[in-house]
Amino acid sequence: MILGREFGKALKQLEAEKGLSLDVISSSLEAALVSAYRKFKGGNQNVEVFIDFENGEIFLSEVKQVVREVTCPDTEISVEEAHRMGFGDVEEGDVIRIEVFPENFGRIAAQTARQVIIQRLKDAERQIIFEEFADRTGDLVQGTIFKVEGDQILVRLNDRTEAILPREERVLGEAYRVGDRYKFFLLDVRQTTKGPRIVVSRTHPGLLRKLFELEVPEIRDGIIEIKNVVREAGGRSKVAVQSLDSNVDPVGACVGPKGTRIKSVMDELGGERVDVIVWSSDPIAYVKNALSPAKVVKVEPLLDQERALRVFVRPDQLSLAIGKAGQNVRLAARLTGWKIDIKVLEPERLPTLKDLFEDIIAGTDGERG
Repeated sequence: MILGREFGKALKQLEAEKGLSLDVISSSLEAALVSAYRKFKGGNQNVEVFIDFENGEIFLSEVKQVVREVTCPDTEISVEEAHRMGFGDVEEGDVIRIEVFPENFGRIAAQTARQVIIQRLKDAERQIIFEEFADRTGDLVQGTIFKVEGDQILVRLNDRTEAILPREERVLGEAYRVGDRYKFFLLDVRQTTKGPRIVVSRTHPGLLRKLFELEVPEIRDGIIEIKNVVREAGGRSKVAVQSLDSNVDPVGACVGPKGTRIKSVMDELGGERVDVIVWSSDPIAYVKNALSPAKVVKVEPLLDQERALRVFVRPDQLSLAIGKAGQNVRLAARLTGWKIDIKVLEPERLPTLKDLFEDIIAGTDGERG
């Protein structure tokens, strides 16, 4: 059965362009032809297939066992029938291969070959995409919104790769329009029957971490370490940093000259406010820093509770410490891992002239008595 030399050339071209090995194509095509032949014959024959890619020829053989009495015609042949077919020296128990050239099967074989190759190309491309992104989970990727339909938002990462931006990974209030470009956190990559499923996020704390790595050379070089990141995406975030070089101010480096670095980060996040604070191994100092921009007067541990602190602030700092709808203290607690109870510390009142006058009068009355 001949598919033609062009068939062999086309396969070699696919091997070169798509990275599909002839061994993979050959084994897939052989299995498909066996299945197609059995369907064509309407039985369960033992079939062997050989493909000559150089000449584009396919050779099919039915493998049968020689028996005295045939009980399964699909896989057995009598000694007499085998002799009549030219296998004169075979005996009972031998196995023979009968080359077959079924009429009209050439067209079926060609269709089968085409279908197998198309499927193999799809499988290979899916595997390439999976391998390209599987090791990049947790990375920063850039993509373009190309489909917004109901609850589904699809992002094009490159010419052949699409990702999903689920509802729970979107920033509340952030508009996603077709053609808009964003940076995303690569959340998950997994292989499915329909190909790789790639999920990206705009809300993950890892996105903020990666943006700082992108903008701050000292973080990339390992001079500054990001110890923790917490976010309420679209509203406010806190980032705790530590400098491994005493000559480098971690907060100043992250903010950048005239605030350029942190502005780039916040602009990428649609104006989300970002507080950069110094990490400390001392929980009292760490909590004080975490409540920035509020100024803390003192911090006391709550001995009757586990990992709990009471923080005292001046009256004019209370709203800053708590934040809008409790956001600042909530983020500080998540950042540090400590429960924070905020109290107002009333300033000690200095004695007035009236107080002094009353004290004098009271003292004089006491002497008279």
